[in-house]
Amino acid sequence: MQLSMYQASAPVFAQGLRALLGILGKAQAHIEARGIDPNALLQARLFPDMLPFNRQIHLCTDFAKGPVARLAGEEPTSFADVEASFPDLIARVANTLAIVEGFTADQIDGSEDKDITLIRRGESTVVKGRAYLLEQAMPNFYFHLTTAFAILRHNGVEIGKKDFLGLV
Repeated sequence: MQLSMYQASAPVFAQGLRALLGILGKAQAHIEARGIDPNALLQARLFPDMLPFNRQIHLCTDFAKGPVARLAGEEPTSFADVEASFPDLIARVANTLAIVEGFTADQIDGSEDKDITLIRRGESTVVKGRAYLLEQAMPNFYFHLTTAFAILRHNGVEIGKKDFLGLV
C-alpha cells in the first residue's frame, strides 16, 4: 500500500503539534516553579541573528496548518502572530491542531500533482503538491519545532527526545 498525501501530512503534523503542546506545558511549569520571567524564554534565541522562541512557535504552526489547507484546495487560516505568553502560545498550538485534525483524507489525497501557488516576499511560485509537502512544508515545520525545542532545552527546561516525539 502506498503512503497517501493525507497520511504523510495531517497525522504527522498533528503528532508534532501534540508534542509541542507537551513541551510548552513543561516550559510553563518550568518558569512558574523557578519564578522566571516568561519573557526570558519567549524572547530567547539560539543565536542573535535567529528568531526568538515565540516566532519559532508561530512559524511551526503556520507550517502545519498552511500545507494541509493548500493541499485540500483551501486558503490557510491566518493568525495575527500576537501571542505574548505561554498560555497564548498553547492556545495557538491547540487551535492549529484542531484545524489540522479537521481535514480528511478525502480532502487531501490525490494532491500529489496539484499546483500549489506560494507567495513569498511578493514573488509567486508554483510547485506540485508532493514537492511542496516533502521538500518545503515538512522541513520547515521540523526546523521550527526543533529550534523551539532546542531553545527550551538550552534554557534548562527538562525535556528530551520522548517529549520531542510526543511519547510522554
